[in-house]
Amino acid sequence: MRVIIQDLKLDVMIGILDFERDMRQRVVVDMELDYNYTGDSFINYIDVISTIEGLLSTRGYQLLEDALLEIGETILSDYPETLSLNLKISKPDIVQNGIVSVSKLWN
Repeated sequence: MRVIIQDLKLDVMIGILDFERDMRQRVVVDMELDYNYTGDSFINYIDVISTIEGLLSTRGYQLLEDALLEIGETILSDYPETLSLNLKISKPDIVQNGIVSVSKLWN
């Protein structure tokens, strides 16, 4: 089974540049999580979203990479039945002519 979260938009404090530390900016999270669904055991996507929102809204990360790694490791720890996790965090507004993202696949 696969849980897919697409286009989860959050306004958070993230970045290392001076202007990024003065105001919140939009990030977009995309995630695909594969796991063994047994009928009795399922992954509640609302709980996963709450975990992502909680970490991004409270931690004040400087680097997208640090945010991505902590979110991924937390999800894997909270849901040991996970077979693979593909996570991407984007900053759609940081540059005028593109979108900056980091991603990682855990198998």
